[in-house]
Amino acid sequence: GPPPDSGLPWGMRMRAWVSGQVRGGQLDFEGLSCDSLGNRYVVSEAHVGVLRVSPAGTAEWLRLPDTLVRQARASGMLWHFNALFEGIAVDPKAERMWIAAERERRGLLVLHRQQSSWQCTGGCVLMAEGGDQLPPAALGDAPLPKSFSAVAFFADKLFVLEPSAYRVCRRSPATGAVERCWSFAEEALTEDRRYAESFGNAEALWIDAEGAWIGVDNNGKARGDGEKRPIVWRFAAPDDGWGAKP
Repeated sequence: GPPPDSGLPWGMRMRAWVSGQVRGGQLDFEGLSCDSLGNRYVVSEAHVGVLRVSPAGTAEWLRLPDTLVRQARASGMLWHFNALFEGIAVDPKAERMWIAAERERRGLLVLHRQQSSWQCTGGCVLMAEGGDQLPPAALGDAPLPKSFSAVAFFADKLFVLEPSAYRVCRRSPATGAVERCWSFAEEALTEDRRYAESFGNAEALWIDAEGAWIGVDNNGKARGDGEKRPIVWRFAAPDDGWGAKP
């Protein structure tokens, strides 16, 4: 069936829908997670919604609480076109779901499953922050908006991809507070791997015990060595593990 009404203003919904058509898919999926039963959870930026796909391939839109978008916008998120939902993580039991808002302001939203519905318990907004930050030195000294592009759940922690900082940060699933960050700028920004334009953004993240998978959306542009294909990087886990104390 059609996605439920997100609660976003009509103008933003229409711009997102048109953008999705141009990009080749009206749903404009921006994040993927799964639970221990094999259900896939896919977040749609165009519809500010979540589609659950069963192992058999049946799909249904989750009914998210009306308060989700309202509280997110009250915290300064979801006000800018093309800066909406950008990542999703679900715990193995499908009891908790986190959704990342991309930028201006970026943040994390949290939902809890109650029987067959998803609700905000104690508030939908886990954290929100605005402002700019300096990129890695190789990219110059022009500040960039703080942003999130993906979120993953592993070993009872959240791992969030920060594309403009070229790093992955571990955060508390209960508060969203940063616990530790790991930079991949040194490897990603070599002359061969760097993109001349502001494409090549790290857009996808998966964490396991052995390391991190990071997907790069290069929009068809060539990087320094001429490679034009989309790239997935595989980084080894830190020597002291993902759960190490700072």
